[in-house]
Amino acid sequence: MFEFRICKECTPRADVLSGLTVALALVPEAVAFAFVAGVNPLTGLYAAFMVGLITAVIGGRPGMISGATGALAVVMVSLVADHGVEYLFAAVVLMGILQVLAGVLKLGKYIRMVPHQVMLGFVNGLAIVIFLAQLNQFQVSTPDGGMEWLSGPALYWMLALVALAMAIIHFLPKLTSAVPAPLVAILVVTAITLGFGLDVRTVGDMASIAGGLPEFHIPVVPLTWETLMIILPYSVILAAIGLIESLLTLTVIDELTDTRGRGNRECVGQGTANIVTGFFGGMGGCAMIGQSMINVNSGGRGRLSGISAALFLLVFILFASSLIEMIPLAALVGVMFMVVLGTFEWSSFRILNKIPRADAFVLVLVSGVTVFTDLAVAVVVGVIVSALVYAWGNATRIQALTSTNKQGGKVYELQGPLFFGSVTSFRDLFDPQNDPDDVVVDFRRSRVADHSGLEAIDSLAERYEKRGKRLHLKHLSPECRNLLHRAKDLVEVNVIEDPTYRVATDELA
Repeated sequence: MFEFRICKECTPRADVLSGLTVALALVPEAVAFAFVAGVNPLTGLYAAFMVGLITAVIGGRPGMISGATGALAVVMVSLVADHGVEYLFAAVVLMGILQVLAGVLKLGKYIRMVPHQVMLGFVNGLAIVIFLAQLNQFQVSTPDGGMEWLSGPALYWMLALVALAMAIIHFLPKLTSAVPAPLVAILVVTAITLGFGLDVRTVGDMASIAGGLPEFHIPVVPLTWETLMIILPYSVILAAIGLIESLLTLTVIDELTDTRGRGNRECVGQGTANIVTGFFGGMGGCAMIGQSMINVNSGGRGRLSGISAALFLLVFILFASSLIEMIPLAALVGVMFMVVLGTFEWSSFRILNKIPRADAFVLVLVSGVTVFTDLAVAVVVGVIVSALVYAWGNATRIQALTSTNKQGGKVYELQGPLFFGSVTSFRDLFDPQNDPDDVVVDFRRSRVADHSGLEAIDSLAERYEKRGKRLHLKHLSPECRNLLHRAKDLVEVNVIEDPTYRVATDELA
């Protein structure tokens, strides 16, 4: 049984109305991303329907909306251009299989490795990407196939309607929360446009969304090793981007709703959705932070909101395409602009001068990389830079307090982690040439983090042994002791006491 609510405040009415609002906002996004990928608009709409429905039912985050996304579309372009859409469907199926495996192997927990400053950069970068994507609606095609900005009355009406939609979304909740403000904004702007016969661009100007039910379709590709080698690189990248964006969006919604989603279950849900989508002519998808923010802010917190959004989208495709195509793009742009304002972490400007410079740099770096490349690259870069900054900081923190014991031996009481970055500083702490014959190294306030640390201990013991001096290692973990004992041909050590902790080293894999 799958729960359909995540909080006492969730109601079916709020979920359904929020789902309707989200479905209206999904249409132009799905169509636009289909154009980006070079496929038919219905391919994007089918993906939004199927991925949204399946993840809403079995995913790990009630209230989160999934569908066709730009982050995945930009990866699909070259595959579709070089090999055709059938290879895309096959790649989406394989992508889904990889995502299910990630969930089964419980890899979703590693999202906790993403530092907070990377999360802030991710959110800010996506807000900027959503904003820039809306600017396309302020352009029109020219006879020579180019694009030019709106001007004159067309621009003024566009700006006025966008401003009206934003004003309704901002002020209506202060008066009533009975109906989602974005839905009211879309209906009011549409009514004004139709009532006054305004000549503005509508959803129908992008493409027709009319269609039938998606049909089961096995991708028409040769079942050969060559085909696998073609689609595998794309599938790996798509799976990684999809899971990273989904799990980060899950974390954002967790914080917004003060609840907790299930990352591994979301991996399985996303994978299952993409497998099914690939067999029904969809372009695949993942979580959408913009639509998820619309849903949550409109009162949609339960699974019913995501299910409603997907079903409303299918109704639009089957029966109400002519009505949906009448919606002015200005109304949807206004909704997305408010999403941008709500998504962007404005507090990050206030804390830039209060947090360490390295963290501030990572925040800005991830935001920039998200805008100019893609989410997966941005997050990986952010995590790597954060890890290097952490390693560099800890490399200089190892130190030792020295004293003399009752037997006249010298005691080095270490403080700080011993790992690959600190082995040089660790080596410089000791003076085998001038130390007495008996030396004790106390690890009570230190931890050996990796194999480089173990090698540094072996090397130190060997330096003392060459000078005929005895080295004692105190408060070293059993794991370290066992690993050092394997190296008896290099050095013999005397381990006195030990704590309990594990060492990250390839020898334990």
